[in-house]
Amino acid sequence: LGTSRSSLFLVYSTVQKMHDAFECIPVVEKLPIQIESIAACGSTLLVGTSKGHLLLYEISSPGDVPSQKFKVELKRTNRNFAKKPIVQLEVIAELGIIISLSDNLVSIHDLDTFGLRCALQKSKGATLFSIDFQVSRPFNVSPPIYQLRMCVVVRRKLELLEWRDGGFEELKADLGLPDIAKSIAWCGDCLCVGFRKDYMLLKTATGETSDLFPTGKQQEPLITPVANGQLALGKDDLSIYVDAASGKPTQRHATTWSEIPVCLAYSQPYLIAVLPSQVEIRTIEPRMLVQSIELLNPRYITVRESLYVASQSTVWRLAPVPPSVQIQQLLQEKHFELALHLAEMIPDGEEGIDKGSCIHDIRYRFAFHLFTQHRFKESLEIFTELSTGPIEVVALYPSLLPAEFRRTIEFPVKPPLLVGAELEKGLVVLTEYLMQKRREFQKPSDSSEDDVVLTERAEMSQIIDTTLLKCYLQTNDALIAPLLRLKDNNCHVVECERVLTKSEKHSELVLLYESKGLHRKALELLLQRAHTKSGPLRGHENMVRYLQRLGPSEIELIMEYSKWILEKHPEAGLKIFTEDISEVEALPRDKVLVFLMSINQDLAVQYLERIISTWKDQTPDFHNQLITLYKNKVDRLWDSQYGNRTAGSEPGELGEYRRRLLDFLESSKFYKPEKLITHFPQGKMFHERALLLGRLNRHEQALAIYALVLKDIDLAKEYCSRTYNKDEFESKDVYLSLFTMYLNPPDFQKLGVTVGSSVAIPTQPNVEAALQVLVEHHERIDTPKALNALPSSTKLESVLQFLVDVVEEQCVQRRHSQVLRSLFWSELLQVEQKRIHMESHCIAISEERLCESCKKRLGTRLKQWHLSSDCIQLKLSGLFNYTVKGGNFTGQRFCVFTAGEL
Repeated sequence: LGTSRSSLFLVYSTVQKMHDAFECIPVVEKLPIQIESIAACGSTLLVGTSKGHLLLYEISSPGDVPSQKFKVELKRTNRNFAKKPIVQLEVIAELGIIISLSDNLVSIHDLDTFGLRCALQKSKGATLFSIDFQVSRPFNVSPPIYQLRMCVVVRRKLELLEWRDGGFEELKADLGLPDIAKSIAWCGDCLCVGFRKDYMLLKTATGETSDLFPTGKQQEPLITPVANGQLALGKDDLSIYVDAASGKPTQRHATTWSEIPVCLAYSQPYLIAVLPSQVEIRTIEPRMLVQSIELLNPRYITVRESLYVASQSTVWRLAPVPPSVQIQQLLQEKHFELALHLAEMIPDGEEGIDKGSCIHDIRYRFAFHLFTQHRFKESLEIFTELSTGPIEVVALYPSLLPAEFRRTIEFPVKPPLLVGAELEKGLVVLTEYLMQKRREFQKPSDSSEDDVVLTERAEMSQIIDTTLLKCYLQTNDALIAPLLRLKDNNCHVVECERVLTKSEKHSELVLLYESKGLHRKALELLLQRAHTKSGPLRGHENMVRYLQRLGPSEIELIMEYSKWILEKHPEAGLKIFTEDISEVEALPRDKVLVFLMSINQDLAVQYLERIISTWKDQTPDFHNQLITLYKNKVDRLWDSQYGNRTAGSEPGELGEYRRRLLDFLESSKFYKPEKLITHFPQGKMFHERALLLGRLNRHEQALAIYALVLKDIDLAKEYCSRTYNKDEFESKDVYLSLFTMYLNPPDFQKLGVTVGSSVAIPTQPNVEAALQVLVEHHERIDTPKALNALPSSTKLESVLQFLVDVVEEQCVQRRHSQVLRSLFWSELLQVEQKRIHMESHCIAISEERLCESCKKRLGTRLKQWHLSSDCIQLKLSGLFNYTVKGGNFTGQRFCVFTAGEL
């Protein structure tokens, strides 16, 4: 039976091809007997014929004959292999067996001798079988474990068999079918069955079935297992992909063939269809035609380690073109996804090929190609997975990187020039990419990184933030300010200054200066824009807010740029130093006060009022300064015509400032009166001087001013009420002093009070006022001293009420004392009774008495005892406590202790 001649090889043209995935080479030609089936394993090719002959060919490399593609040798022929046509063949070289279907019977033959091992009599009437052969190495154990399962279609049932101990045994009971199966394939623990009209999915473990979809007009089902647990099911000229476990479609689109396929096979990543006049090779994802090879009436296909296609008289070997050659062709034609599939199939350690670098290069080119197709999101996702540097990614976009950076980066081709809506779309995706990279660079760096690495990280972070700002400027300028407000923003000052100035983003430019500590430049810009007629920075408010944020370290700058605001807008300018924010409150107040004093003393007054009343500043110098400023203001507003008015009742500003002065002198506890009193004028502002004298505990001088100079008994009594303290020697007799002052007006010179010649001082006693003080405040005046101070001419009826009140007060105090004495006496009696009760308890301890706990004699070691409700606790001279229960409480007494002491 003819073998192919080594010198005869036909060249077959391709009608349509993307690249050469396979090279079609005839290996067996012009057989005189009709081919019915083929099978291959390794270098072995088995051919079954219509007369039951079996041919075994050895297909090997030609060795030293470069003109030959393959060396084909007929190794063995068995004319008596079967009596009828061999309609199906499978070879399992690892088990050394051949499985064949002939005359509706499945037989097992030996691969080496072609001898019959067994015929599966139960399979009589079989029309089809399918095998599932798995090789596993659990825990890398050698030799490998082989698992062979077979499903045989016998009329309307399925027989499930498993190879055990050199033969097939029943795997489980037969499964019934609604019709005769025309096609069948294993996929894991499931079987996909094709009938004339539809497909069905069957789970072998449970027998559960699920219908899929009709077969179409052809009514000849085709089932081919493909990658990732999928099945390719034929429907006319379509191949539809479903999940083998669930039966649900896995691909959005089916594969469309140019004709209705005769049979299908899968050789990753290609799906190969035998058509009536050609072989088509396509890919599932991406969906494309790879190669179309014209052949004469092909009918059969088999794929294991090698791929063969056969007609009734010829067998062709489809030899795969080396992946490296295919990849180069695919890259030239920009079919990167298929090139990537092929690269991932390259065995690890392939000589002359760095698989990792090859995959990386293809993915990089693919990402760049996607970018040129304006598929920005997919492109940048791949760049991210490849850990491509942000500089390379940013360089794809126009005008985002400085020219010196762009010149250092090379791309496969020149990047497209993006404009308009496509540029905006690309920048939005770039923004998301840069934000992700920014988060990565903001993570704490490894302490082991050297200075060079840290510098590179800082430069990269600067490029990312600067590019982000440029992206926001073209897509969403409202996001520029939030970026610049970030404390860790690393925007390049010069570059960002250039683009912001060009775009007239003055507010954002101020934020940039502020974030980089360039406060003088920011303030100069604010000053320049403040005097414009329009724009967001017009007016002084922006500068006020900026100065408020600077803090104490920039006090000189604050004073320099706040001066014009204080002069033109004093109320707003003062907020620079009085606003309720931490930076303002932390400003050095002494420097601020000196600065405000140099501009306007009224501003200094308001500033001092703020820090004292709101911020509760207790610095004596500030309190003194505020009093001095109040006094100076009153001096400037003083008018002699108001000399007889009550202090603070004057009209206008004079009255207002004087009331503030008096209130502050009364309420503040932190000023130094000894430093202030010398600055107050002698002939006026007597009320203020009296308050200062009172704070110095010079009560007689203060009362002399109230009672004799101001002639206001109410103020005098109010002063006494405020000052009186019966427990202090200096202030317990203030009411007596007021009383005697009305009876015997003092000499002001001897008293040390200067009032001026314009003030009339009374020299006669004012007995009425004295008696009024005596009657109203008798409980705060020493009665004997008061009576001795009264003139001998005083009538008894004048002091009668005083005496009655004193006597009544004494009686009340006496009754109160008596009540207290009775209560104390009662408490004493109770304590004494309790003592007597406690001392009445005793216990008799003899030398024979034993401790209940340790069973030792107590003897003379007893030191203390404590009585509880049911026992006596004893403390001995040693370190232990003992308990005596049910003791007799008579005999010698011991000292009582509390439970805590014991």
